[in-house]
Amino acid sequence: MIKLTRYQWTVLAAAWLGWGFDIFDSLLFNYVAPNAIPTLLGLELGSAAARAETLYWTGVLTAIFLLGWAAGGVLFGPISDRFGRRKVLMWTMVMYAVGTAACAMVTNIEQLILCRIVASLGIGGEWAAGCALVAEVVPEDQRVEAGALLYTSAPLGLFLATGVNSWIAGNLLSDNPEFSWRVVLLFGLVPAAFAFVVRLFIKEPERWKSIAATAAPARLREIFSPELWPRTRSALLMTLVALLMWWSCNAFIPVVSANLAQAEAALQGLDRNAASILIESWKTQATTFFNIGGLIGTLLTIPIAKKLGRRPMFAIYFAGSAIALMSTFGLDLEPQTRLYMYFFVGLTVFGIFGSFTFYLPELFPTRLRATGSGFCYNIGRVIAAGGPFLVGSIAAAGAGDPSVVLRTLFMVGFVPVVGLLLMRWVIETRGQAMPE
Repeated sequence: MIKLTRYQWTVLAAAWLGWGFDIFDSLLFNYVAPNAIPTLLGLELGSAAARAETLYWTGVLTAIFLLGWAAGGVLFGPISDRFGRRKVLMWTMVMYAVGTAACAMVTNIEQLILCRIVASLGIGGEWAAGCALVAEVVPEDQRVEAGALLYTSAPLGLFLATGVNSWIAGNLLSDNPEFSWRVVLLFGLVPAAFAFVVRLFIKEPERWKSIAATAAPARLREIFSPELWPRTRSALLMTLVALLMWWSCNAFIPVVSANLAQAEAALQGLDRNAASILIESWKTQATTFFNIGGLIGTLLTIPIAKKLGRRPMFAIYFAGSAIALMSTFGLDLEPQTRLYMYFFVGLTVFGIFGSFTFYLPELFPTRLRATGSGFCYNIGRVIAAGGPFLVGSIAAAGAGDPSVVLRTLFMVGFVPVVGLLLMRWVIETRGQAMPE
């Protein structure tokens, strides 16, 4: 059982909320993309052209978003090491909240891209500040539990995004999908209010203050020094594999479920409103199973990492990810059975991220902790951005045919296989104190 003081729980709660709302804001758009993109392009919802353009632009927008996320992580990591975790956590939460809400006001794709970039910069910066804050405040023997618990806010952030979309687009405004997506995105402002909680109740970690008072400003090039390069390489390899498979499949959960639901609606001869309700219901089902699996998988990193070690943990999750992805998208399944299979994708592909909040801070000294963690966790998104782009482009070339989408996602299952081949370069940190 995790044992923390009241203040340590407060810090964990603040970072937990920051990361949960981070995920909430980052993925709100994925839910509304099947309605937002055709509306902005002047296409009829549900048409073949709308499906193809939605797949293509979902891939493009996700790729751009990941590039902005990477830039935010690289930019705000050194800022956090120099000016403090608390300040950066607050600044970035406001930044991504305003950027997401501004998406509700756009009138074309170009404006949407700009707003998504603003949001992505804030989201990239928040993670580095939050995980460094928690790692430096909690006791050494509680670091794994606190780090994994911090990441449980990610699936719960997805639950919140799913619930908001289901409530607005699937119920209150189900008869007006051309407008409902704007209302959904306005909820992106919610995290800004919680940024003020951080300002009121959180202070900078003593561990950081004692180092920052005398240490030279962090320089990104330092994490590539001969002494730190093996640790940086270990972090980069593991995060790259995890990010590539996560974004390549997760970005398309709403699109896949919407396509399957549209085919089912056509088979049943449902009218426009009934079809819209079915689509939103299937989006909710797929995402819910993915989230539940992710929550359980995140918590399972605690016993696996503590009893077996970090390297075996990564190997177990990558092997499970390959099986889950290839089974979910490669087997001949009934549409709703495929939705249920997202549980196993979440358990593995999503669950592995529960480890990075404790593993990455373990690799770097205090004065470089946010710089190293932020860079390694986020720079992989530059390469990972190619995953959603390729999936979206290939699927769009198939005119939105669900079978083309599924075959493309099946190929993503080979990414974690590559991860298994990289295990020899993983640095084991089990039982070690964080470097000063």
